Amino acid sequence: MTRSRVFALFPRRAPKQIIDPIVGLIARTGVTPNHLSLLGFSGNVGAAVLAARGDFLWAGIVMLVFSAMDMLDGALARATGRATRFGAVLDAALDRMSEAALLSGLGYYFAERGQTEETMLCFAALAGSLLVSYVRAHALSQGLDLQDGLFTRVERVILLAVVLMIDQVRVGLWILAVLTMLTGVQRLYVAWDKLPKDALLDEPKEPKT
Repeated sequence: MTRSRVFALFPRRAPKQIIDPIVGLIARTGVTPNHLSLLGFSGNVGAAVLAARGDFLWAGIVMLVFSAMDMLDGALARATGRATRFGAVLDAALDRMSEAALLSGLGYYFAERGQTEETMLCFAALAGSLLVSYVRAHALSQGLDLQDGLFTRVERVILLAVVLMIDQVRVGLWILAVLTMLTGVQRLYVAWDKLPKDALLDEPKEPKT
């Protein structure tokens, strides 16, 4: 168990006993992993529209349902042998865009009503979420895969969906803003601890044309 995995609040994947039968049914329909990724993103955009209108209960329900696609597309790719490098990039990009859409929808709702604190919290939560992913991406480029942390995507999705459904968005945004920033710092520390401390030699760059 890695140091970062110790701090994970939820497992990164649902149990195979639950996932495998669902994936088996989806595979028979001819749906591809990329289709699932796009469907999940489309649903989250719909949740963002609902949030912007103030329909928080339905926004939370729709977000939770379509974010579950994120657990299924990877499993479907592995089960059908359709896992590709582009598919992994597309999935990651759509995950970030889904979060950005939802928080932007909330930001619009609060900005329209002059609720400055909540609007700024939406920006802070989005910045923290992007920081968590950004640190992982750059650590991965150096050979270190930081998959886990205190508040990764699974925790963020569950928290945001729940606070939307129980109409406690302000509290949820405070938690989200603080814990995503702490998770970014945690991942920076793990990267500092595990990556070699030797100097990084710059490769010669080709002249621009």
